[in-house]
Amino acid sequence: MSAIPATFSGVTVQTKANVYFDGGVVSHTVLFADGSKKTLGLIRPGSYHFGTGAPERMEIVAGSCRVVLDGQVAEKTYGAGTFFDVPGKSGFTIVVDGGLCEYICSFLG
Repeated sequence: MSAIPATFSGVTVQTKANVYFDGGVVSHTVLFADGSKKTLGLIRPGSYHFGTGAPERMEIVAGSCRVVLDGQVAEKTYGAGTFFDVPGKSGFTIVVDGGLCEYICSFLG
């Protein structure tokens, strides 16, 4: 379990949304003074596949999802307060069965 932050201080937020899958997934980019970035987003019910360039950590803020990492067959369920890591140059399929899943994506590489 990670300590999911409730707020970020001293950041720049890009106002233009990142919209994927016809609005099924929507996020905003948050830039930090140290040069790192995160995205904060919502995932509507559905199944979505994302590829990764750099390693990522997906922290679930609210709701729940099911995830299969590329190259694996085991599906895991994640709820609020949990996270999963995705290797770089890889990907994952994320499924939201109902409601909204809110997340913070941290780019680790």
